[in-house]
Amino acid sequence: MQELIVNMQLVYYIYVRKSTDVEDKQILSVEAQIVELRKYAADNNMQIAGVIIEKQSAKTPGRKKFNAMMKDIKAGKANGIISWHPDRLARNSVDGGHIIYLLDQSRLVALKFPTFWFENTSQGKFMLSMAFSQSKYYVDNLSENTKRGLRQKVRRGEFPSKAPVGYINDVRTKSIAIDKRRAPFIIEAFEMYARGGSRLVDIADFLASKGIKTGGNKPLSKDQVKHMLKNPFYYGHFYYGGEVHEGKHKAIIDKKLFDRVQVVLARRGYTPHKTRNEPQALCGLLACGVCNMSITAEKKVKHQKNGNIHEYVYYRCTRKSKTIACKESPITEPVLLVQLTDILQGYALPKSWADALMTMLEEDEKQAEQSSGVLIADAQSKVGNLQGKLQRLLDGYLDQDIDQPTYKAKQAELMSDKKSLEEQIGKLTLAANAWVEPMRQWLKQAHDFNRIAKSAEPSAIKQAFAEIDGLNLFLENKKARLRPRPISALPPPNCWQALCAAREKIAHAGENLSENTVLVGEEGLEPSRLFRPADFKSAAYTNSATRPYNIWRHLRELHPPTRFCRPLRNCSAKAP
Repeated sequence: MQELIVNMQLVYYIYVRKSTDVEDKQILSVEAQIVELRKYAADNNMQIAGVIIEKQSAKTPGRKKFNAMMKDIKAGKANGIISWHPDRLARNSVDGGHIIYLLDQSRLVALKFPTFWFENTSQGKFMLSMAFSQSKYYVDNLSENTKRGLRQKVRRGEFPSKAPVGYINDVRTKSIAIDKRRAPFIIEAFEMYARGGSRLVDIADFLASKGIKTGGNKPLSKDQVKHMLKNPFYYGHFYYGGEVHEGKHKAIIDKKLFDRVQVVLARRGYTPHKTRNEPQALCGLLACGVCNMSITAEKKVKHQKNGNIHEYVYYRCTRKSKTIACKESPITEPVLLVQLTDILQGYALPKSWADALMTMLEEDEKQAEQSSGVLIADAQSKVGNLQGKLQRLLDGYLDQDIDQPTYKAKQAELMSDKKSLEEQIGKLTLAANAWVEPMRQWLKQAHDFNRIAKSAEPSAIKQAFAEIDGLNLFLENKKARLRPRPISALPPPNCWQALCAAREKIAHAGENLSENTVLVGEEGLEPSRLFRPADFKSAAYTNSATRPYNIWRHLRELHPPTRFCRPLRNCSAKAP
């Protein structure tokens, strides 16, 4: 190719494109374009650097010869393009934008079209971009129209593609007809495979012997034979868009034969994934009491001589410790469930307690709303007074009764007080009853533990234990227990510990849970009288064995952030 001549001499590429790679289509169009464009260049005394023929659609970017031409233009080997129409250069926004960008950079100086006017001006580039947009619209609209036509053919029951082996596309009637020469061989292939004595390779060899081969004159592959045997087209249906549609073409086999073939395919089919053992429900809940490793499950199947089959699930230590040779014995799932339900029952809230605590919660909620309402009203009144003072201060300053330094100092003071009161109102509005709803949900959950413990459903029991903070379940000597944690590892005080400790106190005293009340008298530093929720403002728990435990006092202390709770003892410890 010639180098670009100095003094802005225009050197052009002739660009010709056809929209298909098939040689026998639009070849006359390419020849006609070359002849017309060479004549156009000769008539206008244009210097030609070369002729580029592209055999690729311009619907999407990525044309190799077009990109090479644009690269040469950037390198200065040419500065103009001659083409039949702008749609020959680009039918997508990327290539069209690239051409306009080179025009803006003066790398591309001129574009010439026998059928389209263009000048390298703002108006000309605008018209060129409109031509590119129209070309893209034509392609997009053509695609939509084609898809609409294909969908309409599917609705009429016509297969909108090439007919499979055993059928032919009849160009005269524009329909699909049975290939009378090959159809009997296809029927025989289905019958051979349905009998179960032939492989896919045998079917391919049989079809090859009858002249049914690939385009390379080779026998069909196993995948091609399998696709043929699974194609519903042969019994009157067809796949399109991932769905099965009813076709209007004639079937060459009946549905019963097709189903027999599918049974054989399924029986011989390869399952790509291995069957996994699903984890048992209680795995991950306990640790071994000997080596502190996890407890896993193992399923055993026993076959008796009389034909009975029994399945057992054992839970045992994983024995993965490298320092301790664990010999902890396994335990069956039913026995472990009994032990876990006994532990869970210790965290269940009796119905009488739940009713009494819910009543107290409602009373506390009303009292909190009343007290917070009074405080909010008082704060709002103070804000109103401060607003009035600010207005009077501004009036005095405007009337020049107050100098500017005094006004600014007093205004800053009043604004600071007003902001503090507004923040206080916001906190009182949001936090007055913030603890009530979590407490109500906890009461319902704790009471629901009675139902879960009674049902003894493994997954529900595991989920219930997951809701209890601070548990340390372990398995030792085939017994599920709670192990006390070190003081440094104790979790923060929580409602579950309070409930467990309250049940232990009452069980140690030998009283009935259903008859015992959660409101008890306390002795010692506190006044000796019945406590109400509003009186609970000190510590929630004491280790003194002579003092009855009040659960409501501790539960209520756990929520407000301004109250203090001393650490609880471990709920598994025996009451003195």
